[in-house]
Amino acid sequence: MCRNIHTLHNFEPAATSDEVHAAALQYVRKIAGTTKPSKANQEAFDNAVHEIAHLTQHLLDDLVATTPPKNREEEAAKAKARAVRSGRYAAA
Repeated sequence: MCRNIHTLHNFEPAATSDEVHAAALQYVRKIAGTTKPSKANQEAFDNAVHEIAHLTQHLLDDLVATTPPKNREEEAAKAKARAVRSGRYAAA
């Protein structure tokens, strides 16, 4: 489930609120052990996602980078190349 949580710090352009929310959602799903909470747990689940997204945004805003920001497209291409070399995915 957490494979979709990616590094959000030190990229240009900066992480969007949608990316922060998606990471928070994946984290809560992993911790809760479910992708879809029951109706009885929906409010607690949604509150946790909201709070974690909020705190994550504060963390990203406060972190200081000592290296230049990375380019999202270049990093995605590198990750894809690593996956192909490892045999997880076929070359396109």
